[in-house]
Amino acid sequence: MKILIVLTNVSQYGNSSQATGLWLSEVTDFIKGFQNSEFDIEYASPKGGVVPLDPRSLKIADRDSLDLLSKDTNFTRALKNSMPIKEAIMNKYDLIYFAGGHGAMWDFYNNIEIEKLVINNYQQGGYIASICHGIAALLSIKHDSSEYLISNKRITGFTDTEELLSSKKFKVPFSNERVAKFNGAIFVKKRFFKSNVVVDGQLITGQNFKSVLALAKISKKLMTNK
Repeated sequence: MKILIVLTNVSQYGNSSQATGLWLSEVTDFIKGFQNSEFDIEYASPKGGVVPLDPRSLKIADRDSLDLLSKDTNFTRALKNSMPIKEAIMNKYDLIYFAGGHGAMWDFYNNIEIEKLVINNYQQGGYIASICHGIAALLSIKHDSSEYLISNKRITGFTDTEELLSSKKFKVPFSNERVAKFNGAIFVKKRFFKSNVVVDGQLITGQNFKSVLALAKISKKLMTNK
């Protein structure tokens, strides 16, 4: 079975000099959830090339995440030179997982190549997953050119409360929670910074970085039993 993990290329909050990027544990914990299993994991980003890491995620990373970062793996190679999404659009994946980090809000949202990638795999029965700010990838996608993919679907992602507590509410270009609701989603949230995974059909979403391992295990079970 094949999995595609999509990573952000954005290294700063808009026009500011403040650094952001991929949240490390949103990939390392996901990989941990698929250890000792027969899954082929590939990596891509909107532009391809370098994937920046959010420096804040490095400060709170656990030993397992830092150990993985020090090894020569498909993931660490992707951080230096990831595949551009346009090269993955026509590939078939059993699961596409959009990792977060605030950078995703700039290059995942309203991205036509991401839309083509998701719709191509969704129509073939593939699972579409996101964690935290990775939900930005799904917010603007329309299914059958008319209805939003998330319309009437139970989903979750980084909440307005979590954004406020992270001191990023006024740094981000929009509110994931508000856009999700405006586009017809049923936004399901739990207490801030607690694990929360929501499954609705082929959509698997996690609220924040605390939800990654649970999301990975649920995704693995769904794919194995498919």
